[in-house]
Amino acid sequence: MSKLVTIFGGSGFIGRYIARRMAQEGWRVRVAVRRENEALFVRTYGAMGQVEPVRCNLRDDASVRGAMQGADAVVNCVGILVREGKNTFDAVQVQGAARVARMAAQLGVSRLVHISSLGAATSSECAYARTKAAGEAAVRTDFPSAVILRPSVVFGPEDKFFNKFAMMARWGVVLPVVSAKTRMQPVYVDDIAKAAVKAVLGEANGTYELGGPDTMTMRSLMRKMLEVTMRKRLLFNVPHWMAYSMAALFDGIQYISGGLVVNRLMTRDQLKLLGHDSVVGAHARGFADLGIEPTPMAAVLPDYLWRFRVSGQYDAIKASARNLHNT
Repeated sequence: MSKLVTIFGGSGFIGRYIARRMAQEGWRVRVAVRRENEALFVRTYGAMGQVEPVRCNLRDDASVRGAMQGADAVVNCVGILVREGKNTFDAVQVQGAARVARMAAQLGVSRLVHISSLGAATSSECAYARTKAAGEAAVRTDFPSAVILRPSVVFGPEDKFFNKFAMMARWGVVLPVVSAKTRMQPVYVDDIAKAAVKAVLGEANGTYELGGPDTMTMRSLMRKMLEVTMRKRLLFNVPHWMAYSMAALFDGIQYISGGLVVNRLMTRDQLKLLGHDSVVGAHARGFADLGIEPTPMAAVLPDYLWRFRVSGQYDAIKASARNLHNT
């Protein structure tokens, strides 16, 4: 019988790519999610019955244990950027990560892969980054041989980065840019999946920092996005005091509503995170050590950002026709 891997958060942005690649490797894939009815699409990643979603609450021992029962390997992709109800940074990224690692050790799972973040730091003023670092420490304590992957900002068809700003660029003539000078190293989501698969197969060990081949400032990334979507917008560098005031307002609305309205625009914690560069360290192990050639943004962005162009997929055709007419 083929081996089984349990992927926590396997229907999420990164998890679905890992699930697809593990199925291609011939593994049975168990996708552990909060709402399995919303993850039925993962079944198409393999043969009938090869990829199955199961309900799991990362905050519950019995639920986590049940999801990984009989698994040969486990991948934890769960992470949050915004608190929603009981799913706090500590509950998900520290206690949840520790629970997965502890249960994996108790059940004799051979390999554990933990998806963290390049911004993880115990000394950070950002709760997201602190809890990511605390989660890493918990994983190392309970499962010392775990492989930890720390990606920079992730891009791909389902991302909430370029898609979000491309949507904003549809309206108005000015595009606000927060933390314009912050440097990032965007990494293609499927490259992270390739790294995770290598870790599951025993071809990796320790911690890896994953960044793409392009290192750019936030302002340059927005300029790149506008270039791909063929839109002309004025880029306005938002002063920190103004960005903080906006984030505080959005956070206040969520607080006053008792969590009924979730701030997905920009939180004060996200603003703190954006204040720090997200690039691979000079001496860190990365894609090269895994034998993976990272994908440049130019090879992927046009494949999914075309829908934000004025005429969608026909913009490129119109531009080509104009050039032909001019010649």
